[in-house]
Amino acid sequence: MTNPHIDAQYSTGVSRRGIENALIAAGKDLGHLAPEDLWQLEDFHTMGRIATTQLVDLIGITSETEVLDAGTGIGGTARFVADRCQCRVTAVDLTEEYCETAGWLNRLVGLDDGITVRQADVTDLPFAGATFDVVFSQHVQMNVADKGSLYREARRVLVHGGRLAMWDITSGGSGELGYPLPWADQPGLSYLATPDELRAAVESSGFAIEVWNDLTDQAAAIMDMVLSLPPDPLGLHAFVPGFAEKAENLSTGLADVRLRAIQCLARAS
Repeated sequence: MTNPHIDAQYSTGVSRRGIENALIAAGKDLGHLAPEDLWQLEDFHTMGRIATTQLVDLIGITSETEVLDAGTGIGGTARFVADRCQCRVTAVDLTEEYCETAGWLNRLVGLDDGITVRQADVTDLPFAGATFDVVFSQHVQMNVADKGSLYREARRVLVHGGRLAMWDITSGGSGELGYPLPWADQPGLSYLATPDELRAAVESSGFAIEVWNDLTDQAAAIMDMVLSLPPDPLGLHAFVPGFAEKAENLSTGLADVRLRAIQCLARAS
């Protein structure tokens, strides 16, 4: 199960080594690592842990909730939910390197018993219908041309009344973007919809929108703040090559609204 275009974007061969070196440089003891030791480098999406926390608070997950983190990356959302909510989480990603890194980090912080990591395509999930109560999808659809397949699969694996929790970047509707961006080194890897197109894709896949927030201004302000911070060993630059330039292009796109940041909670109907 591979996609050469996605592999080219995310498979760098340095994810685990880069993160390990960053943790050591930051003075962390890899033999006694806590989940909170990872928060600065594990949320590969705009606004990082802030965005994840906002989504989790919207949902109200309990210890009985079955959660799927669809497009987990190196597993930050899965670990946060498993640790904070004490529930079972299944995490999938198309990139084998990210899955291996996520599993390694889960073991380092003692959360491997609560999280199952599988390599899988979010448009063709290897699960029976009505398996999960919540599906997280954060900064995934930008690499997916067929948004209908993405959200129909999310709907299929959700129980009736289950919820899709989304945090995504969309097109602002006009203006050429600067590349590279965190999800695409060049335009051929980016499949941005407008907010209206994204909402239509979700609703036509069997969901009723409950929350739809345009948080572009907040995301732009936080990105600007992050870029102004002094250098730190811990950060997405530990495993994302060229991250500084990618983050700068993202920040500029949000600031002039060529890009928008959308938070969504939708219920499976």
